Amino acid sequence: MKTNSTKQNDAKVLPHGRNLFGRWMYLPLLFMLYAVTLSGCRDKDDGEVEFSTLQVPDGYKVEKVARGLNLPTSVTWDDAGNMYVVEAGGGLEPEKRASMRILQVKHGKTTEVVDLAGKGIQNSVVGLTWYDGAFYITHRADDLTGAVSRVTKDGQVQTLFKGIIDSQAEHQINDIRMGPDGRMYVAVGPAGNAGVIDMSVAPWVMKSPDVHAVPCQDIVLVGSNFKTPDFRTEDPGDTVLTGAFLPFGTPSTPGQVIKGMTLCGGSILSFDPHNPMGTLETHAWGFRNLIGLAWDKKTGAMYAAENGYDVRGSRPVNDDVDASLRIEKGKWYGIPDFSAGREPLTNAKFEVPDSLQAMVVVNGQPQGKNLGFVIDHQASGLTPPDPSVVLGKHEVNSSPSMMDVAPDSWGSMAGHVFVAEWGDLAPPTNPLRGKAAAGSQVVMIDPATGQLHPFIRNMQPGPASMQGPEGSGIERPFGLRFGPDGAMYIVDYGVVKIDMSRRPPYAYQPGTGVIWKVTRK
Repeated sequence: MKTNSTKQNDAKVLPHGRNLFGRWMYLPLLFMLYAVTLSGCRDKDDGEVEFSTLQVPDGYKVEKVARGLNLPTSVTWDDAGNMYVVEAGGGLEPEKRASMRILQVKHGKTTEVVDLAGKGIQNSVVGLTWYDGAFYITHRADDLTGAVSRVTKDGQVQTLFKGIIDSQAEHQINDIRMGPDGRMYVAVGPAGNAGVIDMSVAPWVMKSPDVHAVPCQDIVLVGSNFKTPDFRTEDPGDTVLTGAFLPFGTPSTPGQVIKGMTLCGGSILSFDPHNPMGTLETHAWGFRNLIGLAWDKKTGAMYAAENGYDVRGSRPVNDDVDASLRIEKGKWYGIPDFSAGREPLTNAKFEVPDSLQAMVVVNGQPQGKNLGFVIDHQASGLTPPDPSVVLGKHEVNSSPSMMDVAPDSWGSMAGHVFVAEWGDLAPPTNPLRGKAAAGSQVVMIDPATGQLHPFIRNMQPGPASMQGPEGSGIERPFGLRFGPDGAMYIVDYGVVKIDMSRRPPYAYQPGTGVIWKVTRK
C-alpha cells in the first residue's frame, strides 16, 4: 500500500443562513443587514467605496459596475467601446439551466441584447469576444459537442463549427480571443480528469455514451485499462475495464493506435473567422482544463491558464500545482501523462492512496494501483514537455481561469500577466485537501521571473461569503480583461457552495454575479 503525504487543504464552505424574517422586533436590524448584503461596502470620507472583506493594493481602487448577474463568465467591448457580458446558462449541474444572454453594461445597469435560448446553443456559454461587427461565443451545441458561433446584435446566430466530442463531458470550450495574427483562438478542455472516462463523469456518459478524450494527432497506447464499477447497471458489483482515449467500458490493447482529429480536446485551436472550418488547425495540445488565453501585445508572447488534475475518478492525480503556461505553436504539453508543472506522473509524489485508485489491467493481467503512463510517447512521436513552459505556478486547486496582460497605462506592472483564480471545489474534486480554501482571488505573474503574487483578494482565503456579508468581497472570479479605458474588469461568477447532499454536490446562488472594475488612482 502506498502512503500519501500532502499539504493540501480542504475548502469548507460555511452556510450563510438568516433567521430574522417574520420577527417584527428585529425589523430595524433586518433592514441594516439587507443593506449590507446588497452593497457589501461602506463609503469613505473621500467618496470612494470600500468593500469590507476585499484587499486592494495601495494606489488602486475597486468598484462594482454591474451586479445581480446569473453565472456571468466573460466581458467584451464593441468598436464604440460599449461593454457586454455573457451569462453562461449553467455550469456543473447539467440539468439546471439559467438564462443564456448577452447583456450590455452601462452606468451600472444591464440591458439584454441577445437571448441565446432556443438557437442551437446549449449551456454553458463561456467565451465571448467582439470582432468585425459581431459577437463570437463558445458553447455546447444541441448534441452537446463543443461549438463556436457568431452572434449579431439583432439575435442572428451562425454556428461556425461544432463536433468537439470532449465537450460532451465536464470540460468544454472556454476562452475565445482574436490573436495578433488575425486568427481567432479557442481554449478547449478535455473529457475526463486524466484521459480516462469514469464514474466521476457518469451524468455526462449517460447522455453521451461515446464521449471520450480525443487527441489532436495519432497516438499509440500502452494498453492500460482501469477497473471501475459499472454505473450503467443496477448491480453494484458489476465492474468494467476502460482504456484511455476510449468510451467508458471500452478496453485498450498495447500498441493500439488512436486516430487524431482536428476537433480535439485539451487543445488550443485557431481559425480564420472568415473561413472557420476551412482554416481550423491545432495550435498546441496536451493540456488539461485550459481556460484563459492572452497575448503580450509588445512581445507577441502567448499565455494560457490551466486547471491541474483532480483527485477523482479512475485515474486520480495528486497534482501539486495549477499552472499558467507559455504557449508555443506545435508543442505537445504532456497531458494526460505529465503534471501541470510538467513533471512525469511516474513520480511517486503524484500518487494517491490505493483506496482512491482503480486497479490497472494490461492484457488481462492486474498491474497494481499506479498512475504510470497511458501513451507510448516514443511510438507516438511525442517529445515530453520541458518544465520551462510553465509561466507561473498557482496553488493546487486554485483554478486559474481567464487572464490578460496589463497595458502600458499600468506603469511598472505593464506586461505583467493577471489571472483570475476561480477557487477550489473540494472535497468533491479533492478529498485529500485540508481545510483552507484556495483561489478566489486575482494574482499577478512577472513573466521575467515567474514570480506569482496576489493582487486582489479577500481578508482570508476563499470566497467572501465564507467570511462576511455576501457582496462584501470577491467570490468566484472567472473572467478578466483590460478594457479600452485601461481599467481591469473582473467577472465574478457569484456564490457557489459545496452541498454533499446534492448530486452533483454544488449549489449556485442566483443573482450573485458581479463585474468589478479596478483602476489606478
